[in-house]
Amino acid sequence: MDSHPAVDALMSQMTLDEMIGQLNLLPAGEGLVTGAQQPTSLSRRLDAGQVGAIFGTKSLATVRAMQERALKGSRLGIPLFFAEDVIHGHRTIFPLGIAQACSWNMRLIQQCAAFAAAEAAAEGLHQVYAPMIDVTRDARWGRVAEGPGEDPHVASRIAEAMTRGFQGAGIGTPGRVAACLKHFVAYGAPDSGRDYDNASLAWEDLLETYLPPFAAGVRAGAASVMVAFNAVNKLPMHANRPMIEGWLRQGQSFKGLVVSDYTGVRELVAHGLGDAAICVARALHAGVDMDMVGEDYLRELPALLRDGLDAPDAGLALTAQQLEALVRTSCRRVLTFKAQLGLLDDPYAGITDAPQAPARDKGRQLARRAAARSAVLLKNDGLLPLSRKTRVALIGPFAADRANMLGTWAVSGRAEDVVTLEEAVTAVSGRAPSVAWGANIVDEPWLRQRLNVHGVTVTDDPRDEAEVLVEAIRVAEGADVIIAAVGEAKEHAGESSSRLSPDLPASQCRLIEALSQLGKPLLVVVFAGRPLAIGRLAEQADALLYAWHGGVAGPEGVVDLIFGAAEPAGRLAISLPGHPGEVPLTYAAEPTGRPYPGRFAKFLTGWLDMPDDLPRFPFGFGLGYATVAYGAPTLSQHALPATQAVELSVTVTNTSRRKAIETVQLYASDPVARVTRPGRKLIDFTQVTLAPGESRTLTFRLTADRFHYPLAPSLEAAEWVRDPGLIQLHVGPNSRDTQMVEVTWLS
Repeated sequence: MDSHPAVDALMSQMTLDEMIGQLNLLPAGEGLVTGAQQPTSLSRRLDAGQVGAIFGTKSLATVRAMQERALKGSRLGIPLFFAEDVIHGHRTIFPLGIAQACSWNMRLIQQCAAFAAAEAAAEGLHQVYAPMIDVTRDARWGRVAEGPGEDPHVASRIAEAMTRGFQGAGIGTPGRVAACLKHFVAYGAPDSGRDYDNASLAWEDLLETYLPPFAAGVRAGAASVMVAFNAVNKLPMHANRPMIEGWLRQGQSFKGLVVSDYTGVRELVAHGLGDAAICVARALHAGVDMDMVGEDYLRELPALLRDGLDAPDAGLALTAQQLEALVRTSCRRVLTFKAQLGLLDDPYAGITDAPQAPARDKGRQLARRAAARSAVLLKNDGLLPLSRKTRVALIGPFAADRANMLGTWAVSGRAEDVVTLEEAVTAVSGRAPSVAWGANIVDEPWLRQRLNVHGVTVTDDPRDEAEVLVEAIRVAEGADVIIAAVGEAKEHAGESSSRLSPDLPASQCRLIEALSQLGKPLLVVVFAGRPLAIGRLAEQADALLYAWHGGVAGPEGVVDLIFGAAEPAGRLAISLPGHPGEVPLTYAAEPTGRPYPGRFAKFLTGWLDMPDDLPRFPFGFGLGYATVAYGAPTLSQHALPATQAVELSVTVTNTSRRKAIETVQLYASDPVARVTRPGRKLIDFTQVTLAPGESRTLTFRLTADRFHYPLAPSLEAAEWVRDPGLIQLHVGPNSRDTQMVEVTWLS
């Protein structure tokens, strides 16, 4: 660890109790006093110098007051740093993480992170618990909403973009904050999609799918990492020394701060790793520097530093001296983090001199553009874009919704800032649409209760469903075009919101079926936090737009697309299942020994009870209003030594009269290897804007080392290898519709 003079000076004067206090990370909670003006537990900890950092503050005044209290309570005047969950925006809420991933626009994603950093820094925050870079392929898992989707290459690019957006030139730079990569690691691969559940997977999958985004974030300079709740291959991450001290710190040369997740250290007891003292020792030994919320470090470490630990049943023995060394190391990391923030030079850095918050109107403009770029046009039978003179009927539970548009984990967002879809249509078209609420967001009363526990208000239409449908049809019959706004509640996705059947509520499906029978043009817009199995929806609709939960300006971005003020450019960052039972699902599935149409493979889908003709939308898919033609790809050479690079070129042409925004995607297959490899794997992409009639030749440069893959009997024994021979390259607009060329590296 790099030496810092101010850190060295403090460490030479600190007692062990003071060092332990620096490892305590607490929530702001009730603040310094309760309503009865009685000191809270937080204020008592601050007065005793037993807090290293606080998360969840909501104002600059609160931050200043807590810092003053901490400086008085600390014998050596050691300041706090302040953190918050800023997943997809701070005060200005941008589209969900999964939605932004569908933009495939790293510059835009970086701009959104930078704006969020500026808003957070203006409220005295120093660290944000983002980016969330958990790769997932299971739509049942609720936290798919926050993340980058199913592909490690896209996730890695997002990790880099968001880290740079948050941190800028450095974490002590005005208007920037420290990024915290989360959740380390494989949190998006739980059994059955159940949140917090464990992941058992091949070491090769861990190394090639789930770890690359963290490696990318570290390379981009991320200052901190948050550990995941789950166990990976039987070892809980909060006690996973091989992963934290081994892969992360030694393997990736990460020198930053590692924090626990909310009560993550305490939860090691429930994982079955021992009592509280044993679990504290295991977490500290694994490399977890700060204990969030549980205060187990504060409670257990004094005795451990006095007596040491000998726990043969837990397979752990540490002397008091070894534990003291671990405490000193973690304390030094906390203090170094504060030094990098400038807090050891000025405890009020970023507080008394907090930068002015960026203009909210600039944030709305950015959020609106991000919402338009994130939405994915899945079908368009000549319906879109609409003329502004079109008489529109807006039908469905999201026609006038505000709160759900923000999406999950919008902790500092305000529903009143959302412009509804109805208001947005009126503003853009100049005429108010006819509106009918139409269908429930959630059918089942017991499920509504669960969602309301999360803080979402799921309001029922008190009328009978037949009566509701009669009104919806009446409103629809008076319009030129029907826009059905359907989807799921914002806390239908998110933390602790796994779904056994990720599909549209039955009442909404019945609504779409009734509207489709009217013979009028039908546009369906889906507002959701996860990839829902939409079944026959694509057949019933003339146009289908997957808008996700688009944030504070989500409906405005959707309306820009509908009326042609913006060009559809979104591409799926995660496959849409045809049926909810199809998950987990990925384009990168490995081939089997009996692929279709093998003798006993009776159905193309692979499922007896899933129709072969059910519309399915693969990873990377998305339409625009323009049409783009791909020429045949060419290679600079077809056989070459491993020391040389090959160039793949492809010409794309806008064959329409509208501007086109095309994401050209390059995939690779390794048909002969030492182990089974993915059928195809994304290795690069580029986004290009084409004027009407314009052609552009794009070139991808590839070296042989791009095709290394791991052989891993264990994490420690992992070996990255590359086989000479044939590589198949696939280029196209999505993972399914590609053209192939072959190259052979001779050695």
